[in-house]
Amino acid sequence: MKRNVGLLLTISIIAISFAAIFVKWSEAPSSILSMYRMYLACLLLMPIVYIKRKEFMKLSKREWLFLFIAGVFLALHFALWFESLKLTTVASSTIILSLQPIIALLGGFFVYKERTSLSTILAIGISIIGILMVGWGDVSLSSKSVLIGDFLSFLSVVALVCYLLIGQNKVKQTSHWIYSFCVFFFAALILHLYNLFAGIPAGGYEAREWGIFILLAIFPTIAHVIFNFLLNYVNTTTVSMAMLGEPVGATILAVVLLGEPVISLQIAGGFFVLLGVSLFLMQQGKAAQTGSG
Repeated sequence: MKRNVGLLLTISIIAISFAAIFVKWSEAPSSILSMYRMYLACLLLMPIVYIKRKEFMKLSKREWLFLFIAGVFLALHFALWFESLKLTTVASSTIILSLQPIIALLGGFFVYKERTSLSTILAIGISIIGILMVGWGDVSLSSKSVLIGDFLSFLSVVALVCYLLIGQNKVKQTSHWIYSFCVFFFAALILHLYNLFAGIPAGGYEAREWGIFILLAIFPTIAHVIFNFLLNYVNTTTVSMAMLGEPVGATILAVVLLGEPVISLQIAGGFFVLLGVSLFLMQQGKAAQTGSG
């Protein structure tokens, strides 16, 4: 199994890196892309959820409420991130998305009063410098819409962290299969209602678009299933570090498949972001080992 971990991590990184490319290929509205990704992901989970269907009866009204709220934040995350990809480059959007563990730390500090160290603050500072460099590079590349895309990507990370913070504290007794299915379904439902009120048609899309909807549901889902499986053999820090390969992989794919420009300032900024997040994750891993020892 140890020999297969590297291969599985590589497959998962490649799979998840294609998500941004699929969004760029699509001409459908961001809320439609997000909605069908969630609905189709629910279909993929149906066989396992059917086997575990009795666990639905164990959920309390309070847990159902938090599952719904988590679904709202997940819907916001995908809608905001997909829209950011329509406005900014894949490199910038995915680099900003990699700030998730650092923003999660800040969320944990304000919500759960979790303490942090000076070295962690330094790692956060390095990442912030990188984000500023990426943003400045975007200013030189294009118009204000690109910076709006960067900001939407940041907001999508905040929504993702809110979603994860709810899951961290409220549904620990729930099977992650049931949790994922419920949250995906509520997210799809929220997006569906938004599309109805906004007058965005749910149908009438070409076969090419439906192919993209399906690919969006399959590839990222495969990646996350692999990540969850590997947690039986490696620690969370290893998986988190591997996920930092997504912005690198997505950027390379965007240059090759989409012809997106990447300037040296953005590359340097991306390096600082990944360096800061890497230092942060290594510190969290050492802290976890010290705590368990």
